[in-house]
Amino acid sequence: MMRIFKKTVLPLLALMIFSAMPLQAQKALSIGAKAPEINRSVEDISGRSLTLQGVAGSNGLLVIFSCNTCPWVAKWEDRYPVLHRIATANNVGMIALNPNERIRDRGESLEDMDKRAQKQDYNFYYALDKDHIIADAFGATRTPEVFLFDSNLNLVYHGAIDDNANDAQAVQERYAIDALNALIAGEQISKKETKSLGCTIKRN
Repeated sequence: MMRIFKKTVLPLLALMIFSAMPLQAQKALSIGAKAPEINRSVEDISGRSLTLQGVAGSNGLLVIFSCNTCPWVAKWEDRYPVLHRIATANNVGMIALNPNERIRDRGESLEDMDKRAQKQDYNFYYALDKDHIIADAFGATRTPEVFLFDSNLNLVYHGAIDDNANDAQAVQERYAIDALNALIAGEQISKKETKSLGCTIKRN
């Protein structure tokens, strides 16, 4: 009886437990790693098809994994325009990607994204990361989560936007902005990695 239990019931229980576990991304890109070559375009809220290489500027690329329904994004998104202003003025491309595939029908559809962008006056690319392909390739786990690449598309900063989601005026360390400014100036980035705080990406 015990032999039958071990051979049939235990493997079944293990399979049930494993199946109930949320899917995880692969390990996050390491500093210095090349941006993955993804042979797939993403759809922007305007209907345009974009690639990361196409969005990148001559001095680099800033990617933010974001969404519509996460309260952490709501706290931090007032800093997106500041990052975009610095980036575009210095030939660094910027794109926000929404990887929340599991809840597309609960506030994360392309139509919802368009409404969000209009409400918040987004003036940068906001695109749908269908099936969280890019998030998986980057090893992203949170929204918001920042990945900054240099002119050779090598990763130079990964992590949070800054150290105070609740109050932009009380920020002590502007991680993403400082990294962006250092990249543009050709200087060493003092903090290349910080802990990303936010909502977990809702994977299928």
